[in-house]
Amino acid sequence: MCPQSRMQGTVLQVNISPGGLPKYPIQEAVVTPFGIEGDSCAHPEVHGGLEKALLIVCSEVIEELKERGHPLFPGALGENLTTAGLDRRQLRTGQQFRVGSAFIELTRIRRPCSSLDTIGAGLQTELFDAAVKAGDTHSPRWGMSGFYARVLRPGTVRPNDIIQLVGQVV
Repeated sequence: MCPQSRMQGTVLQVNISPGGLPKYPIQEAVVTPFGIEGDSCAHPEVHGGLEKALLIVCSEVIEELKERGHPLFPGALGENLTTAGLDRRQLRTGQQFRVGSAFIELTRIRRPCSSLDTIGAGLQTELFDAAVKAGDTHSPRWGMSGFYARVLRPGTVRPNDIIQLVGQVV
């Protein structure tokens, strides 16, 4: 069995906002094809929609950046799902996950925007570089900015739910 087929973690936090950063925790989310009910994007022309319904960030990234002096917490990067236990270096577009009772598919790596400048100077460059932009999975920054996902099957997601890789679109 391939190690990626056993990739799993947990949902540390589920986050929403009326638009913009940060997003704040909720105890339960109804996930629809357009994202989490009650969540809004400040710039819907850039974020959201069917291909960017959810943003997922690994909590390990947040911790790493906090150690470098960035004042972060789960939800600060604008993510809907803060996960624990997933190896960001192994995440790829096309991977399909069961999360709570929903099924999602990673569609693209997030390109950080200037909204992150309000958190701290240099944060964008710590999350994303030219190698990541070119799709180089060997970049030390791979996956730090998070991944967008589409919703394949709506459902409910809560903190402590398992997020598990169930398939890969080639």
